[in-house]
Amino acid sequence: MAAMNINKEQFDKAMESGKAILVDFWAPWCSYCRRIGPAYDKVAAQYAQSLDVVKVNIDEEPVLANLERIEVIPTLVLYQGGKALGSIVAPESKAAIDAFIQEHLH
Repeated sequence: MAAMNINKEQFDKAMESGKAILVDFWAPWCSYCRRIGPAYDKVAAQYAQSLDVVKVNIDEEPVLANLERIEVIPTLVLYQGGKALGSIVAPESKAAIDAFIQEHLH
């Protein structure tokens, strides 16, 4: 299952849910964002039962990107209960994303 793109309204609703959510802040013109995309989609499938894995296009949601202080893309941020647990910038592989999730959720 591929990670779904969400907007600010959906992001705000997800933050209220209390469930853990991994957000990839990205843009279509970012070549590294596109390169890591397939690995991110595998993460979405792997963690579907325990974690919402979504994407935010910063070109479509610049206000949200600014509010979340996203300065470099791709930036992945892990949230739980509406609070950021941590972030990783330009992960080099699916293994790096897995390690980041495990470090912050367990």
